[in-house]
Amino acid sequence: MAAHRKPPQRSFGGGRVRTAATIALAGAASATGFGATAHATPKPSPQQVKATVDRLYREAEIATQRYDGAKEKADRARGRVNALRDEAARRTDRLDTAREALGSAAAAQYRNGSVAPSVQLLLSSDPQRYLDDAAFAERVDGRQATAVTDVREQLREIERVRGAAQAQLATLASRQAELRRHKRTIEQKLGEARRLLSRLSRSQQARIMTENGGAGQTAHSALQAAKAPNARAAAAVAYAYGKLGSPYVWGATGPAAFDCSGLTQAAYRSAGVSLPRTTYAQIEAGRRVARSELRPGDLVFFYSGVSHVGIYVGNGQMIHAPHPSAPVRLAPVDSMPFAGATRVA
Repeated sequence: MAAHRKPPQRSFGGGRVRTAATIALAGAASATGFGATAHATPKPSPQQVKATVDRLYREAEIATQRYDGAKEKADRARGRVNALRDEAARRTDRLDTAREALGSAAAAQYRNGSVAPSVQLLLSSDPQRYLDDAAFAERVDGRQATAVTDVREQLREIERVRGAAQAQLATLASRQAELRRHKRTIEQKLGEARRLLSRLSRSQQARIMTENGGAGQTAHSALQAAKAPNARAAAAVAYAYGKLGSPYVWGATGPAAFDCSGLTQAAYRSAGVSLPRTTYAQIEAGRRVARSELRPGDLVFFYSGVSHVGIYVGNGQMIHAPHPSAPVRLAPVDSMPFAGATRVA
C-alpha cells in the first residue's frame, strides 16, 4: 500500500504555483497597464500646442493667399468667358441680319425666274464651305459680293470668338481645380489646429489665443486717424478700427468678416483706393517704406513668404485679421517676423 501512495501535491499547490502565478500576473501587468504607461505618448504641453497651432495657422494662411489669388484669376477668366459669349451672341445677331438681307435679294431673283447663288447659300447645310467656293463670287453682282464677303468674315469671327471662349473655359476649369486643392489644404490645417486646441482647457485656450492675436485692446479711431498723412490713409485706418472684433474667415473681404489681405483691401476700397487681392500682390502695390518710416495707413507684411498683412495705425500698433480663432484686433507690429511695408496712399 505504501508503494502505491500518491506523492504530495505541495509542488503544485505551494510555493512553485504561487511563484508561477506571480510571474504570470507580472507579465500581464507589463503587457497592459505598466507597459502602456511606459510607452504612452506624453501629452503635449500648452506651449507645444501653441507652437504647433501657430505653424498650422501660418501654413493655412499661405494656402489662403494662394486660394485668394486663384479665385481672383478664376473670376477674371469667368468674366472673359461671359464677355466672349456676349460678343458671339451679338455677332450671331448681325450675321442673321446680313443673311436675311441676302435672302431678300435671293427671293427677288427667284421670282424673276433665276435661282441666285444667294438662295443656294441660304439653303446650304454648310454655308461656310459654300462661301469658300471661289466661283461663287464671280456669279453675283458687286453689291451682293460685298454682302457675301461680310457674311464670310462674320462667320470666321464667330468661330474665332467661340474658340477663344472654349480656351477661357479650359482656363476657368483649371483655376477651379486649383481653388479646390487650396481649399482642402486650408481645411486640413485648420481642422488639425482645432483638434489640438480642443485638448486644452478653456483657460489655456484663451491664453494661447490672446498671445497669438495680440492684446485686442480698443482705441479711439478718430485720434489715430487724425495722425494719418492724408485723407485716404485716414479713411482706411478709420475703417479698420470700425471692424475691430469682426471674425476671421478665410477668403472673406467684408463687410462682416475678413482674412488678412481681405481686411486691408476692404479698408482701402472704402477710401477709394483699389488694392490687389493677395499679400504677394499688395506688397508690390505701393512704395516700399522702411520700418522706421512707418506712418498710419501703411501696409505691414510678415513672415519670409509675405503671407500675412496688417494696416499700421501708429504707436507701433497695427490692426489685422489674425486667424480663425482670433477676431480683427490691434497688435504690436513686432509680434510677428517683419517682412516689409508699403505705402499705398
